[in-house]
Amino acid sequence: MGFDYDLFVIGGGSGGVRAARIASAEGGAKVGLAEESRMGGTCVIRGCVPKKLMVYASEFPDMIEDAAAYGWQVKAGAFEWPKFRATLETELDRLENAYRNTLKNAGVTIHDARATLLDPHTVQLASGETLTAKHILIATGGRPFVPDIPGADLAVTSNEMFHLHALPARAVVVGGGYIASEFACILHGLGVQVTQIYRGAQILRGFDDEARGHITAAMTARGIDLRLTCDVTRLDRSGGAISVTTTIGTLETDLVLYATGRLPNVAGLGLETLGVELGERGQIIVDGYSQTAVPSIYAVGDVTDRMNLTPVAIREGHAFADTVFRGIPTQADHSLVASAVFTQPELGTIGLTEEQAIGNGPIEIYTASFRPMKTLFAGRQDRVLMKLVVDATSRRVLGCHIVGPEAGEMIQLAAIAIKMGATKEDFDRTVAVHPTMAEELVTMRKPARVV
Repeated sequence: MGFDYDLFVIGGGSGGVRAARIASAEGGAKVGLAEESRMGGTCVIRGCVPKKLMVYASEFPDMIEDAAAYGWQVKAGAFEWPKFRATLETELDRLENAYRNTLKNAGVTIHDARATLLDPHTVQLASGETLTAKHILIATGGRPFVPDIPGADLAVTSNEMFHLHALPARAVVVGGGYIASEFACILHGLGVQVTQIYRGAQILRGFDDEARGHITAAMTARGIDLRLTCDVTRLDRSGGAISVTTTIGTLETDLVLYATGRLPNVAGLGLETLGVELGERGQIIVDGYSQTAVPSIYAVGDVTDRMNLTPVAIREGHAFADTVFRGIPTQADHSLVASAVFTQPELGTIGLTEEQAIGNGPIEIYTASFRPMKTLFAGRQDRVLMKLVVDATSRRVLGCHIVGPEAGEMIQLAAIAIKMGATKEDFDRTVAVHPTMAEELVTMRKPARVV
């Protein structure tokens, strides 16, 4: 049977684009790709890239304030949201064009349309056109989840945060994960009065408890009104404001941001009738090679709900293309993946938390908490946390957690050593770079505790 394509990719995010490019340019496949929205996907268009630019914008007030302590006669003026937003949208346009050019240069045919599946080898575009492919890759990512409460339509999600017409004077952020916590810090840094509401006892569930506590204390000290063990029950329009009813009271705000998790974006794809197995959250179940229960259909990225990070989706997409089109069977490695949370202060992490490691035998915990030189000089009370989780028997470093400025940059480099299996003694015999914050990673001689 002749097919229109060797591979058809549904979804133009990081994972889908990488798979399409490698399959076409290096695997010699005829590839088509459909994207119903903007090329680049969640990360590039409405996720980590614009969010990080907003993080940068939100950090300038502290920098300007600290500059005075260093002898600079500077004063912050008003933050011009419309100017920032216009520059941001120009940058996103540039990135989207870069993604499109990458695909075109690799020989991939782009279809700017929604695509659904008709059978294991056929997709239908929104125009009604049908196309056939020997292999189909689903890379449709995830979507924000908003609970079904009265007035939920008054809330926005992370998708809309980069396109607000104006910054609100007050904002309520609902959620305790990294997206909610990051936006609470961003908005606060931009001068918004922020209340963060989370039904759990502590934000950033799944990260190291000591690091979570450190970030919570810092966010509260900065002036974010963090309300834990609290949940929102309804939203109502109140004049020009929004009335937020919670389990412990009511407050008024100008904007409500829901960041209460994300779900795999599978609705309406037509998977249910094809035999593609879905998990309880709607995620597409795949094996180690990203293959579904239907042999011709594969899936990568957040739609599989394995490890929802952009670089992981890219690795999965590349591994898929290597396996199917380059004759190199490859499984993406999901172990020891470093990540960063761009709160203020920032968190960089890799490996096991102290709580996870406790069940794996005796461990040693090394910690250092100190005021960093740069902000100490300016009179700030900010504190950095460095933490290593070490296997007491093998001496291998099982986890590293850093809270402080540029933690994401530091954890990337520490991740190389930890991925290679570095021991505590490997860290110890590394000469410190002085004066830096990172030197504390190699100067912690005695464990704070043995568990």
